[in-house]
Amino acid sequence: MFPLGSVLVPGMLLPLHVFEPRYRALVQDCLAGDGLFGVVLITRGSEVGGGDVRTDVGTIAEILQTRELPDGRFAVAAVGTRRVRVTRWLEDDPYPRAEVEVWPDEPDDPEAAAGAAAALGPGGEITVLLRRSAALAAELGEAAPPVDLELADDPVLAGFQAVAVAPLGPADRQTLLATPSVAARAALLAELLAGSVELLEARLAAG
Repeated sequence: MFPLGSVLVPGMLLPLHVFEPRYRALVQDCLAGDGLFGVVLITRGSEVGGGDVRTDVGTIAEILQTRELPDGRFAVAAVGTRRVRVTRWLEDDPYPRAEVEVWPDEPDDPEAAAGAAAALGPGGEITVLLRRSAALAAELGEAAPPVDLELADDPVLAGFQAVAVAPLGPADRQTLLATPSVAARAALLAELLAGSVELLEARLAAG
């Protein structure tokens, strides 16, 4: 397990600069195995040194590419694959370890599923709000996704893509990751995005 101060969701790219000895060992063990490790959010504490408090919902990451530097550090490129729940934390020996179970989205009823697909599709509420927030952030000189952003056709992947690029903090992103279904995630995301757009508009108006 690799606890971080940020949230990884399925489909999201994860660049890592690995310098702590315990996480160098994690990377070496992953490369010798299936290349998979878990990522969870640190809710209190630091990424460095241990003693942190972690969430119990995270994402399995798959290593795509690694480069070992002359001093033993690693540059790692990984991608989130699927959501998991921690069923039991084990001793940190030498790095954080846990027993986990895959947690797929719970099924929605047909009406809710159709509503979520519409909201995440071209011209849907979430797509419109994402583009609006991107345009406002660009006007404020801040990093933002492309204003012509298009989400995947698959609502599950589209929902997580939207979570990854939405202008939200780690706590909101974690809540969305832990939301049980696609429709529930889409509804909460639309609400949070609307609030973000209002805040960005107010900041822009204030100069």
